Amino acid sequence: MLPYLARRLLLLIPLLLGITLISFVVIHLAPGEPTDLQTQMNPQASAELQERLRRQYGLDQPLYVQYGQWLGRLAVLDFGESFAGDRRPVIDKILERLPVTILINLLSIAFILAVSVPLGILSAVRRNSLFDRATTILVFTGFAMPSFWLALLLMDWFGVRLGVLPISGLKSLGYEYLSFSGQILDRISHLILPVFVSAIGGLAGFSRYMRSNMLEVIRQDYILTARAKGLSEHTVIYKHALRNALLPVITILGLSVPGLIGGSVIFETIFAIPGMGKLFFDGVMMRDYPLIMGILVMGAVLTLLGNLLADICYALADPRIRHGQQTTGKG
Repeated sequence: MLPYLARRLLLLIPLLLGITLISFVVIHLAPGEPTDLQTQMNPQASAELQERLRRQYGLDQPLYVQYGQWLGRLAVLDFGESFAGDRRPVIDKILERLPVTILINLLSIAFILAVSVPLGILSAVRRNSLFDRATTILVFTGFAMPSFWLALLLMDWFGVRLGVLPISGLKSLGYEYLSFSGQILDRISHLILPVFVSAIGGLAGFSRYMRSNMLEVIRQDYILTARAKGLSEHTVIYKHALRNALLPVITILGLSVPGLIGGSVIFETIFAIPGMGKLFFDGVMMRDYPLIMGILVMGAVLTLLGNLLADICYALADPRIRHGQQTTGKG
């Protein structure tokens, strides 16, 4: 297992370099520069001022030189300074917002697994029943529903009309005057809608994956043998079938990490949540290259680590893979 992990960690380095190179080139090919926001709307800004700002930001250098300089700073974990007016270090801005995004994504993943796995199992066991057909309609409706439209609909329904849930931010006015239990309830109430919107698409997909995997597994000969031995249906399903049915779901869970992180831009902007998604949106609007690259690198690292974690869970769930890896490593 250890040699396998070492090889996977080494492979992350060229993957990360490739992601940063493509991202760096793409954001510089986009129309507009950070200096445009300071010069185009200012009638007194001359061409000389614009060129001086380009030199100040290092934008007058060839693109490969800029990338080399940025990569050199990244090697020592220096993401540079933001082009915004505060000129704060990018890493400080990211570290302020990263815990919020990670918390919401972890809660979304937990909600997806807690609902989709039992839902997929019950749909497979009760195939073609009323329950199976009803859940199929519901999950496909959720999968097809645009997340931004669902967010606005829930904000109008629960926040404006019923007034039972807050629709923006992470805490209410007067939060510091609440009791400890009141502060916890206030935080939870602010997270309900963002977590639900973040998870609804993944919930639909995962429940269908779980259903199809369970249908395939319960047709296998060893399941028939287990039933022939007189084992209870609960033991057959949850002890013998479930473990093998989870293997493809684990892989898909690792591949879904980029979608969850990318979706943060939508719901954090709509719900005015101070997370990495909102910070990324503001950085793109301001053409803040160091901030954009810093967030992209952080997102790429989280995505690669999520895929690595999925591979580890896959190996732990399937002893055949684990033993095969150990044999390969010894060879």
